[in-house]
Amino acid sequence: MRRYFYFIAGWASLGLGTIGAFLPLLPTVPFMILAAFCFARSSPTLEAKLLDHKHFGAHIRRWREGGAISRRGKKAALGAFAFSVVLALIFSPFPWSLIPIAAALIGGTWIWTRPEA
Repeated sequence: MRRYFYFIAGWASLGLGTIGAFLPLLPTVPFMILAAFCFARSSPTLEAKLLDHKHFGAHIRRWREGGAISRRGKKAALGAFAFSVVLALIFSPFPWSLIPIAAALIGGTWIWTRPEA
């Protein structure tokens, strides 16, 4: 039963990551890392395909080996956070606009403190 859950979650993560490749604010690589995690527990063949992927394989391996995020990935994530904060400030009333600001500060700090590869 657990294997099927991981298999379905892996495909869902892969789908969200694929959508994220075309939508600017939806992240791609974190969903691919999650898909690899799920496939490692359900389908070693699909995990191997993700690890061998020419665009995402290196990111997945760096994350597994040391929790590393590339400098380019960090800048892209922080840029997306900044864009989200600007949208929140424009479209949200005052008390609610603090939530995305807090999330961006917490998430951005965590991302920036990860090792680089």
